[in-house]
Amino acid sequence: MFELIIGHYDYLFIVVLITIGLYGMIIKKNLVKKVIGMSIFQSAIILFYISSAVKYNSTVPILVDELSTSEVITYINPLPHALMLTAIVVGVATVGVAFALLVLIYKRYHTFDENELIERMK
Repeated sequence: MFELIIGHYDYLFIVVLITIGLYGMIIKKNLVKKVIGMSIFQSAIILFYISSAVKYNSTVPILVDELSTSEVITYINPLPHALMLTAIVVGVATVGVAFALLVLIYKRYHTFDENELIERMK
């Protein structure tokens, strides 16, 4: 059991990051902390996809000569990496829009606390 855990330390780290991100989004009442939790959660998901696409003893998918099927299996799939580049861009845009909305909320209601904000909106 211990060998299984040691072999997948990256997944344990990702689970910890996902837990921290979810805790920040669900439990915290400060809106800035919620956005930071969302950013941590997004980063953990990106790390999960990248680490699940890792193939040891493999190479980049560039064809040099004609290869047999057994040599093609040793190539890394570039699709998860390309999709995560898109996810990074979407994540940065999401955080930017969220912070812009937080600036507007603070200018109007003078608080970042979720409970105070709900009371002031009534």
